[in-house]
Amino acid sequence: MYLTTTILSLSALAGARQMAKDEVKAAKLYDSGIRHMNIIGLKEESWGNRRAAGKYDSAQYPEIKEFTECVNGTAVTAKETYRCNNLDLYHFLSHSDLGSVDGFGSSSWGWTSEDGREFMAIGQKDGTAFAEISKEGKLVYLGRLPQYSVPSDWREIRGQNNLMIIGSEAVDHGIQIFDMKKLLDIDPAKPVTFDNKKDLTGHFAGLPIGRTHNVVTNPAGNFIYSVGASPRNSTCKSGIIFIDITDPSKPTSPGCASEDGYVHDAQCLFYKGPDTRYTGHEICYGYNEDTLTIYDISDKSAPKILSITSYEGASYTHQGWVLDPENQKYLLLDDEYDEYDGLGPGANGHPTTFIWDVSDLTKPKETGYYQSAARGIDHNQYVANGFAYQSNYGTGFRILDVSSIWEDPTGKGVKEVAFFDVFPDDDGEPQGGIVDFVGTWSSYALFKSGYIFVNTMERGGFVLKLKKSAQ
Repeated sequence: MYLTTTILSLSALAGARQMAKDEVKAAKLYDSGIRHMNIIGLKEESWGNRRAAGKYDSAQYPEIKEFTECVNGTAVTAKETYRCNNLDLYHFLSHSDLGSVDGFGSSSWGWTSEDGREFMAIGQKDGTAFAEISKEGKLVYLGRLPQYSVPSDWREIRGQNNLMIIGSEAVDHGIQIFDMKKLLDIDPAKPVTFDNKKDLTGHFAGLPIGRTHNVVTNPAGNFIYSVGASPRNSTCKSGIIFIDITDPSKPTSPGCASEDGYVHDAQCLFYKGPDTRYTGHEICYGYNEDTLTIYDISDKSAPKILSITSYEGASYTHQGWVLDPENQKYLLLDDEYDEYDGLGPGANGHPTTFIWDVSDLTKPKETGYYQSAARGIDHNQYVANGFAYQSNYGTGFRILDVSSIWEDPTGKGVKEVAFFDVFPDDDGEPQGGIVDFVGTWSSYALFKSGYIFVNTMERGGFVLKLKKSAQ
């Protein structure tokens, strides 16, 4: 049941496929915002029920200090048993131990100092916690940056060189810009609560009602981006808002890309791919609820849409990542609601990763997909060095070897090489897992040390590492 499988979609069997956006459906459900509000309602209902049941009282989950090896498919601690493969547990701290009163973990991102120390920024309902991962793989709590306005279950974090960029769905939150070098001299015995006035490098308040669903960075440039800012009827229509941080203490916005409306997430890169018409241009791959939308934002005063493309089973186009920033020929895309809604390949309730050939930015094509054998919902992923790192809600943290896509873009050769199920609550379910918004929201697996941080909504933060035999 927990070994991975690869299944080819009808589109893959027929060859690479393009699907036009369904304009009627888009106008009725997506452009209007009805679909998004329905999704928010579903999540708030699920989270509200779990909150009432005490599931987000993270103090009930004790610290796991001892190294716990994954043996014969499980990592057994004093209190719980976690299903796993090729990933060992080095440390766990609850959100309570990480300084949060409200708990509920969300996004996270890592930062490495010039001398090689490794740090995490950890999203929580009431702000951002900071911790160092020691050479022994232990989380060392250093302090926190409180929310700018009010608590929110939605908090997104991305790194921009030495800066952490922090956005939230909370009204009047804006975007916090925090210099991670402030963590270098903190005594762990005296954790610091940073001040939103004195300790921020900068704060961008120029968002409609101060809300952003997500933040996007491009460390090779001087811009960061807000996507999904509310409300949809604002000037930028919840599209990509350009934020110039040449002087991060005084962020400004020269404009936005509003033409295709709401952007849920994006990846923005300077282009080095096979479509030589755009070499050196700043390209954003937008995940726009029902389409993959590709933008050329090189001219911030006149951004252009290069293509708008849908796919089989599109329910809520959520997030994605190119396979290689040095050769942007392929990308992976996840749809957060195909499993929940029972649409397309994800109708069987198994997280589905769509594979796209984007070698022609004006005519991207879906070429196939990979499907996990675990049952649940996919949420966030990123790719580095031939591996996709996925936080798939209740199925936990998963690592896929995607290097075969270069030779076989149908996905037939994609293999799962490791996983750690951080949500054992549903292990007894008849089908092996629940299709709900539980477990892990995010992870960070890009440290040179090999340590991996996994943030969970209910519990707190896990530090994992691949077994040497799997590296």
